[in-house]
Amino acid sequence: MTQSAVSKQVSQLEEMINTPLFYRAAQRIFLTPAGKRYYLEILDVLKHIEAATISLMSTADNVETLKLTSHPTFCARWLVPAMLGFNQAYPLISVEIKEQVGPFFSEKHDVDIAFLYGSGVWAGMHSIKLFDEHCVAVCSPAYLEKISSAGLGVNDVTLLHLISRPSAWHDYFKQQSISIENNFNGPRFDTFYAIISAALMGYGVALVPQRLVEPEMLSGQLVKVWDYIAKGNGSYYMSYPLSLDNSYRVKAMLNWITKYLEQHAEMDRP
Repeated sequence: MTQSAVSKQVSQLEEMINTPLFYRAAQRIFLTPAGKRYYLEILDVLKHIEAATISLMSTADNVETLKLTSHPTFCARWLVPAMLGFNQAYPLISVEIKEQVGPFFSEKHDVDIAFLYGSGVWAGMHSIKLFDEHCVAVCSPAYLEKISSAGLGVNDVTLLHLISRPSAWHDYFKQQSISIENNFNGPRFDTFYAIISAALMGYGVALVPQRLVEPEMLSGQLVKVWDYIAKGNGSYYMSYPLSLDNSYRVKAMLNWITKYLEQHAEMDRP
C-alpha cells in the first residue's frame, strides 16, 4: 500500500469519527491526544491481527498450529528446554508460545495447552499433573560468604519476595517453627525471573522453585542458604480444553512432555 493510500484511509477514518488523530506540520505528523488514546486501545488488536497474518503466511496447508501458554519464568526455564527437539520430531506441527501473566481463564484464552500452577482445576479444561513444587532458599556464593563471615543470623539477611506470594517466607519459617522478625520485609518482585536475577547479583536470599534454578545450582552460581526445602501450596499442570481431547497436535505434545518427565524423573526428588 502506498503512502498516499494510507494517508487517504487515515483521512477517511478521521472524517468518519469526526475527530482528528494527527497533527500535520512541515511534512511531519504527530498523534493528537485522541489519536494516542485510540492507538493504545487498538494496539492489542493490531498485534493479534499481525500475529495471525504471520502465522497464516508461515504455515503450510498441511501443518497444524499448536498454541501454548505459560508463565514467563516457567516458560523460559522449563518449558523451552523441555521442548527441545519437538519441531524435528513433529514437522507438521508449528508451535506458538504466549506468556501467561495473571489468572488464567479458559474462556478468554485462545490456547491448545496451558502450563499452569495451582490446584489443577480450571473450568472446561482437562489437567495432567506434571510435578509438585519444592522451593529452596538460595543466594549467590558471594552473599553467602558475606553473611557467614559477618555472623549474620536469620533476622539479618535480606529476603527477596514475590509480589503474588506475599506470605511465602512467613510460611517457610513457620513450617520449621522458626520465629523471625522481618519475614515480610525486603524487596518485592513481580516474577521469579526477576527474583532469580536479583539473587544472582547478590541482592539477598530468594525462595524459588528448585526446578527453576537447577542450572544455577548445578553450576554453583546459586547455593542453598538453609537445607530446608518447602513444598509449595500448588503443583504444575499441563491443561487443555476438553474439546481437544482427540486433537493430534495436543496428543503429540502430551506424549512429548510425558517422555521428557520420564527421562528427568530424578528432578522430582527434592
